[in-house]
Amino acid sequence: MEQRENIILEKTIAFSLKVIDYTEQLEGMRKYVIARQLLKCGTSIGANVHEAQNAESKSDFIHKFKIAAKEIEETKYWLTLCKRSEYYPDCSELQNHLNDISNIVTRIIATSKKGKLD
Repeated sequence: MEQRENIILEKTIAFSLKVIDYTEQLEGMRKYVIARQLLKCGTSIGANVHEAQNAESKSDFIHKFKIAAKEIEETKYWLTLCKRSEYYPDCSELQNHLNDISNIVTRIIATSKKGKLD
């Protein structure tokens, strides 16, 4: 039996790789503080989504996805600063990918809460 591709896992890995590339660009421009903040929260999204795959319960699963949702909001903040700053490279592609991930995470949380028994 063929295992289905887990879209959110794939999207968060791809996003993390794009964040790494972007933050390396920022570091090359000596924008260390923003690069570090963005790297931490941007890659944490995928780490939490991956961790949720081995959750101990439905509540634990939802909790890990809620942490991912918080990391998404922090990442949006740092990307907004980059977007509005005159001297930062374009981050529109990252913002688009993040919005896509955010929509999926929100749906997963809502769907999981509906079927929550414990």
